[in-house]
Amino acid sequence: MSDRQQIYDTVTAQIEPFNKKGVALTDATTFQGDLEWDSLTVMDFVAAIEDEFDIIITMNMQAEIETVGQAGRRGRETEGLTPLPFVPSRDRA
Repeated sequence: MSDRQQIYDTVTAQIEPFNKKGVALTDATTFQGDLEWDSLTVMDFVAAIEDEFDIIITMNMQAEIETVGQAGRRGRETEGLTPLPFVPSRDRA
């Protein structure tokens, strides 16, 4: 299996728990239009992707990702990058 396919499969696996309507996923499937996600669902999905790939997706990056295909490409762009270090919250003792 190619890296592209593996990343795409990982991204689609992260989408499935949020795919309440059972929409068939393609590269062109949109989060807002096709999956009808609200902002909270988007944030939950982003958190799942960040955890899976050990990355941080900025708000600017989120705004640029509108389709499943774009999410897969963003995941591939992170391959080989050094993960961001863990920074504990100020709230933690």
